[in-house]
Amino acid sequence: MSECTIDNDFLCKHSMFGGLVEDELLLIKKFLTEREVPAHTTLLKQGEPNNSVHFIVEGEVAIVRQSETNKKQSRIITTLQSGDSFGEMELIDIQSCAASVITTSATKIITLSNSDLYKISLQNLKTYTMLILNLARDISRRLRSADEMLALAKNKTTMPSSPHQDGAFSSGI
Repeated sequence: MSECTIDNDFLCKHSMFGGLVEDELLLIKKFLTEREVPAHTTLLKQGEPNNSVHFIVEGEVAIVRQSETNKKQSRIITTLQSGDSFGEMELIDIQSCAASVITTSATKIITLSNSDLYKISLQNLKTYTMLILNLARDISRRLRSADEMLALAKNKTTMPSSPHQDGAFSSGI
């Protein structure tokens, strides 16, 4: 890993750095590390710890989830490309990786660790707060997207138009 050489224009295009000014971006860049990884490399493994958020500068990764009941079965949940990020959940909830991340092509990433995020909070609380808010927004957008996909997959389109007398809706389950 090496010091980040990515320019601020790239950072400004990424949602996690939205609303930050030049001085704040310069502060963050001191903590970013840059890495080039060949295709078919496992960056994160489901069930293992992760303490960083990763941003894709170039290339593509697959997010792969292994079945809990049949370890030989796995599914590509999605693919991510330049401008996307991964590892946010583990940065927030400090649990093991929910899925594996595997490069599908030569990929360049920049990384911000949990400990470096803490150091940013000590140097500039406003910048830290904006990063965390942006991170929460990204996770919220992904959750909404997952909710939509789950709703479509369930294929249950009927729901009562009004609540029962006790105020609860019947789920039909």
